[in-house]
Amino acid sequence: MSFIDHWIHHPCGRLFVRDWPVADGDDALPPLVLLHDSLGCVELWRDFPARLRDATGRRVIAYDRLGFGRSDARVGPPPFDFIAEEATTWFALLREQLELGPFAVLGHSVGGGMAVNIAARHDQACMALVTIAAQAFVERRTLDGLHAARAAFAEPGAVERLARYHGDKARWVLSAWLDTWLDPAFADWSLAPVLPRVRCPLLVLHGELDEYGSTAHPRLIGELAGQPAGVQILPGVGHVPQREQPDEVVRRVATFLAARQSS
Repeated sequence: MSFIDHWIHHPCGRLFVRDWPVADGDDALPPLVLLHDSLGCVELWRDFPARLRDATGRRVIAYDRLGFGRSDARVGPPPFDFIAEEATTWFALLREQLELGPFAVLGHSVGGGMAVNIAARHDQACMALVTIAAQAFVERRTLDGLHAARAAFAEPGAVERLARYHGDKARWVLSAWLDTWLDPAFADWSLAPVLPRVRCPLLVLHGELDEYGSTAHPRLIGELAGQPAGVQILPGVGHVPQREQPDEVVRRVATFLAARQSS
């Protein structure tokens, strides 16, 4: 069995969900839910969810946030609390409509910040948390990476390539990322207030050469989390470890979760 597609319904629009069930239908372990990055969507996870399912023996679920991928368009820019909002509104809706009990959560980049908020908000149900290349605050390196990305997307054909995954929402997706993170009003955003409320086991993966965040980010997550965290720096790796070193990332996530088979 490969995957099953679902739709999550909300008055503001539908969310597209893809579900990779375990082959034998055994749902004894809590499912693993994936949160994508600022330009991401279900399709851009590529074969990573299926590989995680096969390596962990867990059902894996990924969804397009409102405004991204196959989900409906979002009206207006995201609010500055959009990272916390994902936990309180959209993820809560997904849990309700898919009738999820205990779960584990994995987030990449801004999805990692959302996963932290989910673990804190749903602390009785979240059994394990993995962040990959998560930003914990806005630093100079983050801003430099964003300015470089803005210049790159000004090149001919760049937005059209993004539209392969987001359709006519591509310009909104780009603006929701760049304009939000580069806005001076967002400069004080940080995961610091929410991290102490994370009570589940935590694996923090970060590329040594991440262009959007130095290793200060995983260190801060490890220091402030409410439970001891396994902080692992991947040498020679940039912002997308699951694409740059997929075998290694799958192995590390599977090893972490295997040590917590009830998690």
